[in-house]
Amino acid sequence: MLLTAVVLIVAVALVFDFINGFHDAANSIATVVGTRVLSPNLAVAWAAFFNFVAAFGGGVKVANTMGKGIINFDMLRAEGSEAVLLVIFSSLMGAIAWNLLTWWWGLPSSSSHALAGGMIGATLPVLGYQGLVGAGIAKIAGFIVLSPLIGMVLGTLMMLASTWTVHKQTPLKVDTWFRRLQLVSSAIFSYSHGTNDAQKVMGIIAVVLFGTIWKDRPFHIDWWMIISCHAAIALGTFFGGWRIVKTMGHSLTKLAPIGGFAAETGGGVTIIALAKLGIPVSTTHTITGAIVGVGSTRGWRAVKWGVAGRIIWAWVFTIPASALMAVIVYAVSKGVLLVVR
Repeated sequence: MLLTAVVLIVAVALVFDFINGFHDAANSIATVVGTRVLSPNLAVAWAAFFNFVAAFGGGVKVANTMGKGIINFDMLRAEGSEAVLLVIFSSLMGAIAWNLLTWWWGLPSSSSHALAGGMIGATLPVLGYQGLVGAGIAKIAGFIVLSPLIGMVLGTLMMLASTWTVHKQTPLKVDTWFRRLQLVSSAIFSYSHGTNDAQKVMGIIAVVLFGTIWKDRPFHIDWWMIISCHAAIALGTFFGGWRIVKTMGHSLTKLAPIGGFAAETGGGVTIIALAKLGIPVSTTHTITGAIVGVGSTRGWRAVKWGVAGRIIWAWVFTIPASALMAVIVYAVSKGVLLVVR
């Protein structure tokens, strides 16, 4: 019975990973589609490929942070296998519910923060506040602000440097060069997306396994977790969340290939650097900041701040909303178990 439950929760984790890719596909492809460098179908295939390639060299520091840096793993494990499974199931379902809602609304929200919020909400009924790792949560919360700012700064600098480099060239040459370069920058961002986002689910799967059937083994990330999580997110990206592409690629600001290159490169470099430090950040926040930075180089009015404001409100509500949903799922699941018994 325990093994069956563990397998089911791991399957739910991979479903979340798929939805993460589906929901966040816009982050990887919106700029390259918005600038018409690639068709939508080619763009998702290109992004999915580099999501998967990130399995080889992306590391596992973010996975360890998600596994042991939000919930006090030892305290949760001490509560028993049922508590571990209920908390993780509720965390995942809360995050899935919020991701699907924001996808339906066409709002680019953070899957990373949805999962973190779900973990916080599901842990509170079991362990209380002492079951949360304050330092880890503070780090994630801090980068809600810092990652888009870093992305915005790097996107702006990349745009200014690129514009200065080609200022003597004809518009046709500039467009031709950056259409080719945007294939590279899109690959960089898709690789960074895979590196950061797939690792979150690795950490969740590790909590499930090492908190239940593998209690006697030290916490670590196995190779099969890495491959399966990258495969799941790549598959989700391939099927794409088209509702959000329009918001990211067209509604926020108008991008030419040179701007798409600058935004993708600035956002991708930011995410890869933070992933190497083990900091789970939002690819959505980071690429949005980079796009705004690129747009602002053409003047304040080049950015549609009303759209940006709606995106920011989605960011603000993501952690508390997914936490509330996780609490509801936990209460219902706990009630069902009591009735069944």
